[in-house]
Amino acid sequence: MRKLLALLAALLLFGAVYSTPKPTDPRLVKSSRKDTAGWIYIHLEGSPRDIGYQHGYLLAAEIEDLINSMKLSLPHLSGKDWAFYHDVAKKMFWNKIDKEYQQEITGIVEGLKARDKQYDVYDLVALNGNIELSQYYVPMLAEKEHPGAGNNKAPGNCSGFVATGSYTADGKIAIGHNNWTDYMGGERWNVIADIVPQNGNHFVMDCMPGLIHSGDDFVVSAGGILITETTITQFKGFDEKGIPEFVRARKAAQYANSIDDFVRIMTTGNNGGYANDWLVGDTKTNEIARLELGLKDFRVWRTTDGIYVGSNFPSDDKLMKEETTINPNDSTLSANARHRRWDHLTNDYKGRIDATTGMTIESDSYNELTNAKEASRCVIAGRVDTDPKGCPEWDWPPFYPGGTVQAKITTATLAKDMKFWAHMGNPSGEGFLAAPFFAAHPEYQWESPYLHDMPAYPWTLFSAK
Repeated sequence: MRKLLALLAALLLFGAVYSTPKPTDPRLVKSSRKDTAGWIYIHLEGSPRDIGYQHGYLLAAEIEDLINSMKLSLPHLSGKDWAFYHDVAKKMFWNKIDKEYQQEITGIVEGLKARDKQYDVYDLVALNGNIELSQYYVPMLAEKEHPGAGNNKAPGNCSGFVATGSYTADGKIAIGHNNWTDYMGGERWNVIADIVPQNGNHFVMDCMPGLIHSGDDFVVSAGGILITETTITQFKGFDEKGIPEFVRARKAAQYANSIDDFVRIMTTGNNGGYANDWLVGDTKTNEIARLELGLKDFRVWRTTDGIYVGSNFPSDDKLMKEETTINPNDSTLSANARHRRWDHLTNDYKGRIDATTGMTIESDSYNELTNAKEASRCVIAGRVDTDPKGCPEWDWPPFYPGGTVQAKITTATLAKDMKFWAHMGNPSGEGFLAAPFFAAHPEYQWESPYLHDMPAYPWTLFSAK
């Protein structure tokens, strides 16, 4: 009953509307914004430039806040400042972006300027490409300059699944994902973008302010395609001549109408940036797939009766040996420990996976190594906002706190109506308080201008307009 009341409260809260100043520009007529349960829901509709303008106008304050937080955090992560990323975005990425998305980014800049925020298109490209630039391109440069120095600390913490057939309660597709990152960035991963483009499919995704793609990636498309992913940890490789990952990911969200379409779009011009295990479902055929996409290697698995899971481990031996530094026999590695947990969860919930059990799975905090529930790097809904414990790790992030910052779940039945459940904050229900953290860890006080409390909000059902 308590869970039911919390869900009802969240749904009622969704009716509360955040109001930007009443727009006079006709480009804003079809757009809207609502703030609820820690999320900012935006509806964008029209031409690429109009969609961009609506985005920049409705999220102007949040985009500026995100860029400022990255100006603070990126030097700690990569040793490179914002000017570096701005320059690389201009020289390496801009001319590889489809004209449609160049127009959308230009529109975002115009929307920002309408709210007195002064940025250019290369700021927005750097923002969209921040993961692949800071965690793939920069380590590649380090490796070139000093062989052996570019060990890529590719992110490796999110957990996701896609299931169908005998694994789900109704035999249809269910898909879920939780996003694990540092809290300073993660508290800003709180946008749900409902986009009706001039061309391609209507789609809904979670994202950060200013992104034209999801980034962590969770997409529900009116074309019947459901998308999520988890990163391949300890991955090495990047091709400067390739198409940015964020461009391919957005294109796949908008234009893929089949699993074949998705694979073709993601592999064409692949630059190796943000190498992932992509989990995809096609509600029209009830088929699911896993695309493990490195730089040199990729492999596709497909089925109409099964489950694919991700916790940052590669499944293809060739890719693992050639493109990562992972030790698959190290049981204390977070990716391996969570893989082991996934094996148990998929067996325990076989035949019962739906939206409700999906929430339970993505909220799981049981550590297979210690046989206990805990806050650590080795659980599905992980946390490292206390002293890391229970899981000796190959590397710790250059700054924390961090952990699971949000989660999403949908099913084929919900997706038919463009609906999904979303949870802002750690889905285990444990919130984060900044003041006690800084008191215990004054060495991270530099984060205080942009690191705030992160409450765990209730699961909330969102629906496209």
